[in-house]
Amino acid sequence: MFKSQKNNRRAWDPDRVPRHVAIIMDGNGRWARSRALPRSAGHAAGAETFRRIATYCKNIGIDFLTVYAFSTENWKRPADEIGSIMGLLEKYLREALEKMEHDRVRMKFFGDVSVLSPKLRELIAETEEVSKRFDGMQANICVNYGGRDEILHAVANCMQDAAEGKQSGNQLTEESFSGYMYSSGIPDPDLVIRPSGEMRLSNFLIWQTAYSELYFTDVLWPDFNERELDKAIIAYQDRDRRYGGVR
Repeated sequence: MFKSQKNNRRAWDPDRVPRHVAIIMDGNGRWARSRALPRSAGHAAGAETFRRIATYCKNIGIDFLTVYAFSTENWKRPADEIGSIMGLLEKYLREALEKMEHDRVRMKFFGDVSVLSPKLRELIAETEEVSKRFDGMQANICVNYGGRDEILHAVANCMQDAAEGKQSGNQLTEESFSGYMYSSGIPDPDLVIRPSGEMRLSNFLIWQTAYSELYFTDVLWPDFNERELDKAIIAYQDRDRRYGGVR
């Protein structure tokens, strides 16, 4: 069984690794600014951190990794910064397609990708289609995603099904409504990690994180490494998850 890094003072229990980890990849801009670099350099460094952390998650037995890459609110940023982020995503997907047979990682995208460029939409569709046959860890990438927006989309689709007689409003349950979310069929996150010192969810997986454990750290995302993930897992394993009950 894979062990946490040796330089950690205390190892986490390999039998209680969270099944689903979600990460708000925050702090790229501040990382770049502290080094007198353009924000694009921070996003490039953050992309490399994602590659490294995704590989580590796969190696230690995490089944699902969901990352917040670009929110519905991020369109307010300068056009050149948005272009840099989208360019990095395109580059990552092209490289992922080349290595998929080796990595065996499934990939799924959460969010309204209809507003993205035709080239990027085509890459997303191809990536999802090719990775369907893999049985390894699943990486969910949230692009043009917002938690409230996701719920609105789910409600609209549920109402459409009700109008067509496919869904009865009287029989709607939390479980059936979850089937309308981008995360349909995926367990809710056990652990949500936010680096960079901010302590809020910022419209990330609002429905799915009702009982997730939250972990915040001052480390900026480009500096987040395997040791920092170990710390988050240790903190998670120290908690008593009661889901509203009493033990």
